[in-house]
Amino acid sequence: MQAGLRPIGDLELLEQTRLSWHSVAEHVLAPARYHAEGRIGLAVTPGGFGTPPTSAGLAARVDGADLVVGTTSSPLTTIADAAAALGIEAGAPSAVYTPTTPLTPDARLVIDPGTAAVLASWFALGWSALEALRAATDPAETPSSPTLWPEHFDAAIDLGLEERGARGTFGVSPGDAEHPEPYLYVTHWAEVPDDPYWNDTVFPGASLAYSAVAGSPDAPAAVGEFFARGHATLAAGTASG
Repeated sequence: MQAGLRPIGDLELLEQTRLSWHSVAEHVLAPARYHAEGRIGLAVTPGGFGTPPTSAGLAARVDGADLVVGTTSSPLTTIADAAAALGIEAGAPSAVYTPTTPLTPDARLVIDPGTAAVLASWFALGWSALEALRAATDPAETPSSPTLWPEHFDAAIDLGLEERGARGTFGVSPGDAEHPEPYLYVTHWAEVPDDPYWNDTVFPGASLAYSAVAGSPDAPAAVGEFFARGHATLAAGTASG
């Protein structure tokens, strides 16, 4: 097992922790940023995720089972309490996105610290790989900046020449209803030739599960290779290897 990439453990606890984090992203942190500067994108931060630096001086993030606002840390208990700590009303900005998680302000959030550490390590590993991929991509392919989108609750970038049918989205997800494990993914925006690389059965693209990355001798290299193969496959129309 790669150092720093822990075993998943209980999948039910993983789902509960993931959904609690997702709810905070959708109903607290993204709305806080939207109120501050009209944007919803979040970023991977130490121990989890949070708002990127903003012109309004907003600094809020989830660190495991805690909410950190500025330099003040407190346990994440409910959505209502988290929103109050930021001085906002809980709830996704409905004019911008339809939330995936229900708004239950007073329901107790279930966040297991050990499971949160698994998700935080996964996000950090994927975010680093996305930044490296963006830096290595020709500017002509207009790679976007890595962003953690609250409604999807995954971190992703877009890149590739769209006019050639070679643009796609590269991302890291903590899991979802159809993928119980966290996973990496690459999607293709246009139709592509059949290829073993495009292996996901839920969406048009490729995925690589957490367990496959954690079981590799070099997890960062495995993530980089998965993304690099996706980039090459989009560009060439066939997979390498």
